[in-house]
Amino acid sequence: MIFIFSLLIAVATFWLTIFVVLFIKNSKSLDISYRMRRHNVKPITKKDKSFDGLIVRAYGFIQKISTPLTEKNFAQSLEYKLNQAGIPLLGGEYVIINLIAMALAGFVIWLVTLNLRYAAIGAAIVPVALWLGIWYLISRRIESFTEQLGDCLITISNALRAGYSFQQTIEVISKEMEPPIGEEFSKMNHDIIMGVPLEEALEVANKRIGSSDFELVVTAVLIQREVGGNLAQVLDNISYTIMERIRMRREILSLTAQGRFSAIVMLALPFATFASQFAVAPDQVMQILEEDVGKFLVAVAIGLEILGWIVIMKIVNIDV
Repeated sequence: MIFIFSLLIAVATFWLTIFVVLFIKNSKSLDISYRMRRHNVKPITKKDKSFDGLIVRAYGFIQKISTPLTEKNFAQSLEYKLNQAGIPLLGGEYVIINLIAMALAGFVIWLVTLNLRYAAIGAAIVPVALWLGIWYLISRRIESFTEQLGDCLITISNALRAGYSFQQTIEVISKEMEPPIGEEFSKMNHDIIMGVPLEEALEVANKRIGSSDFELVVTAVLIQREVGGNLAQVLDNISYTIMERIRMRREILSLTAQGRFSAIVMLALPFATFASQFAVAPDQVMQILEEDVGKFLVAVAIGLEILGWIVIMKIVNIDV
């Protein structure tokens, strides 16, 4: 029972941290503060007593602590992943947030259980879960970007036919389209305004976004700027290809829905059975977790569950 309670505390700490990170992601004032921090400019903060202002001041304190980590290679790699997830945090700040979340989870679990082993396990769960959450946000953001890319290319090709330059079309997309594609094109537009060559701005955006469809667009634009040609017609062809791939991907998802649902049921059924048995006869269930053989069998069962999930996902996930 104590072990289960420790896991619940770790999970609660994880979701609390996710809530704070998502609040940062959607906060305009924090996004401006992030841009200033990237260029080593100290943000001018007012004594705002709102919740947003409180979070800004708290992250000002985290910024001071994380300053020595900012230039480290691992922190810069983390910052790259956070940019892909659309989270305005520096790598060093993410490390400090992880350490705070781990310390909070471990301390609360230790207060409840007075067991350092459970506290260590609960603290270790938090950064792993946070990193999985970051990867989930990255995949969702790339998927949303790809869904918008077809309409974006049609808008660009129409603007080119109307006499706009390619740089002007980037500004139009940044103002007219919703995030994430509007946000990424806004970053490109800011880079170009600051004097970055268009080719370099496109390469940086391609690396940051990580979409194979957008890589195709960047390659087409760079080739057209080297050898010439009708860019509007090329973008129309790419837009048609991307939309067909999206349509085929949706069709595959509908055909493989049964397999994915089976994987969910397979993963959830043992835990649901455990919860029902615990509600009916908690003493018998706790005997399994208290004996060494029972702990070993539970660990093996969880490992087999994860292996089954991976195998089914490999079968139903078809690349298009």
